Amino acid sequence: MAALSSVSLSDVSKDLLRSLKECNARGLIHSANWAIELVSSLPPLKTLPTFEEEATEEFKDDFYSYNLAKGYFDLKEFERASHVSRNCRSHKGYFLHLYSLYMSGEKKKRYQMVDVLEPSSKAVENEELRGLRAELQNNIDKLDGYCFYLYGVVLNGLSLYTEAIEMLLKAVEKEPVHWGAWKELASICKNRETLQNLKLPNHWMAEFFQAQAELEVQMTEEALRRYENICSAGFAKSTYVKQQMALAYYNLRDFVQATEHFKDLQTKDPYMLDHVDTYSNILYIQDSKAELSYLAHRVAEVDKYRYESCGVIGNYYSLRGQHEKAVLYFRQALKLNPQHVVAWTLLGHEYVELKNTSAAIESYRRATEASAKDYRAWYGLGQTYEILKMPYYSLYYYNEAYKLRPYDSRILIALGDTYHSLDKNEEAKKCYLKAFRIGDPEGQASMKVAKLYLQSGEEDNAFRLYSIVLDDTDQSAFHTSEDVAKGLVFAARYCLKTGKYSEAEAYGRRATEHIETREEARSLLYEIRQARLGNEASDVAAYPFTTPS
Repeated sequence: MAALSSVSLSDVSKDLLRSLKECNARGLIHSANWAIELVSSLPPLKTLPTFEEEATEEFKDDFYSYNLAKGYFDLKEFERASHVSRNCRSHKGYFLHLYSLYMSGEKKKRYQMVDVLEPSSKAVENEELRGLRAELQNNIDKLDGYCFYLYGVVLNGLSLYTEAIEMLLKAVEKEPVHWGAWKELASICKNRETLQNLKLPNHWMAEFFQAQAELEVQMTEEALRRYENICSAGFAKSTYVKQQMALAYYNLRDFVQATEHFKDLQTKDPYMLDHVDTYSNILYIQDSKAELSYLAHRVAEVDKYRYESCGVIGNYYSLRGQHEKAVLYFRQALKLNPQHVVAWTLLGHEYVELKNTSAAIESYRRATEASAKDYRAWYGLGQTYEILKMPYYSLYYYNEAYKLRPYDSRILIALGDTYHSLDKNEEAKKCYLKAFRIGDPEGQASMKVAKLYLQSGEEDNAFRLYSIVLDDTDQSAFHTSEDVAKGLVFAARYCLKTGKYSEAEAYGRRATEHIETREEARSLLYEIRQARLGNEASDVAAYPFTTPS
């Protein structure tokens, strides 16, 4: 693909401005907004380009009906727009006719969703999809890049993913600067293999697509490196790029860097609400009550009816322990955007807090339907079935989360716990050891696998892992007093057995500080002193003192 660094920024700006014009003409407002935001971050052109209007005979004939339809479309009167443009033959007019039908179907679909958690809302489908598919198939030889994009969207809506990818690749081949087609393509890439097997056009836009898709399929470190390269190529001031980097740091659980990026975005654009709910998730995790309270009040002032704002306010009430109110706001967010995966997952968390496990399972399940690529919902399902003491279900859902995040120690520990509950200790050991090798800052995996080693009589391995946790006061703080106390007693006995009396005594003294093992540790210290005295006596017998001649 053409590297961004090899393309002049003025040519990039001209491409984006042309895309802005074409997307606006077709009602593709999100793609148009993406293009103007990106071009606004680049050095301004000395002379703005002018683009000729479509001069075909078809467009001249469509001029009045197209413009009337576009006016109705902008007013969200999609059925009127579709009716007025039904006889249009130009590319713009034909696309607007079909896209109006699609948007009409989406509007009706939204109205039919009476309640986000009711069974009646699950099977709702855009009723225009099948007719649009037939229309586009019959005219496939006449389609331009934008109509191929719409064809891909329709096929994706019908769960025909392979065919959708084929149409979207044709769309980006014909119109490589249309961001909507690239983004739809990224949403269909379910895993790394699908992404790596795509044959992409040789265009600088492919770099933005790769970064977006890598972020979606949990190739977060690769995505972050790619966004850093995009910044170096001249897009360091782009709000979009900075948002994506903030999301990447969030997925990597680097909350310090993510917070810095979000704060910078809020400073530069205080009325921007895109991804502000993700920022509130970080504040929630960090228990930053004052900052989350300020953020909740500010987004309510900007626009309290945006789904992102509802997510922020939901997090605010959740952190205050008002879970019923949090549920109301997360449900409101989902009424505004039923495909908002994070809101489904957070709603599931709230139902767990309220001990409504059936509603929690339904919420997590709906999250996986909205996007099977978000590990948090799969992980939530595993935790909920663990609460219900249904380990085989937990095992399945934890494995789904593991496929998406194979290097997440928390998921590996959860898998290990489930295997252990099923008496599959060898599988549990493998999970704990992988979590330990990946990174175990809280010492959870070390402690758990040490116990399994001890159960199987592998004392050397058990001591090696116990000592890692016990010698790190930060890690020890994450464990119960009983676990730490028993670990100290074992370590003391192991060191006594191997003749490391000083270490044995140190572990023994620490064990006396825990009420669970105080008496046992005192007896053990006596044994250690006796063993040490006996050892010193034997040393004297072996090497008697003699005066020098």
